[in-house]
Amino acid sequence: MPASTAPSPAVTTAAPAQAPATVTGGFSLHVDELVPGSVLPDAYACKGAGESPELSWENVPKGTKSLVLIVDDPDAPKGTFTHWLLYNIPPATRRIDRAQPNAKVLANGAQQGDTSTGSRGYFPPCPPIGPAHRYVFSLYAVDYEIGMPTADRDGIDWAMSGHVLGQATVTTTFGR
Repeated sequence: MPASTAPSPAVTTAAPAQAPATVTGGFSLHVDELVPGSVLPDAYACKGAGESPELSWENVPKGTKSLVLIVDDPDAPKGTFTHWLLYNIPPATRRIDRAQPNAKVLANGAQQGDTSTGSRGYFPPCPPIGPAHRYVFSLYAVDYEIGMPTADRDGIDWAMSGHVLGQATVTTTFGR
C-alpha cells in the first residue's frame, strides 16, 4: 500500500520480553514466540508441516472496526509474494491459533483472502534454494469492516486505503 494512503503509525516489532506492550502502549504483533528477525521454524514452512503460526497482539488502536493480516515475502523472485491474507478479524480478538484451516471464514468470523497462488488460507514459505527470504507479518487496524465476500491483495490494499488506524509488523526469515 502506498505510504501516502495511510497514517505513519509507530511499528512495534519487539518481543514481549524485550518491550512489553503494556509499558510502551504501542500496537504490537507477536508471531508464535519468535523474536523479530529470527528464523521461521520448519513447522510453518515447506520443510515441515506447513501450518500457520500462532499470532497474538495487543493495544489495538481505538476506533478499530476490523483487523487485517497480510504475510508477504518481499524477496520473491517475481516480486512480493503474499502468503496469507486475513481480513475482517474482529477487533476484540487477540490471537489466531496455530494451524488454521483453509476455510473461507474462520471460527472467529475472520475471512481468508487469496494468496499470490490464488489459493485461500496460509501458503507456507518455500523460497528457492539460496539466500534466506524475509517473511513480513503485518497486522493493520482498520476503521471499518471490509464488505467484500472474497478478496485478493489488490482488493484489500484498495479497501484499506485511507482507513488504516495503526500497523504492527514482525519480520522473520526462512531459507532452504
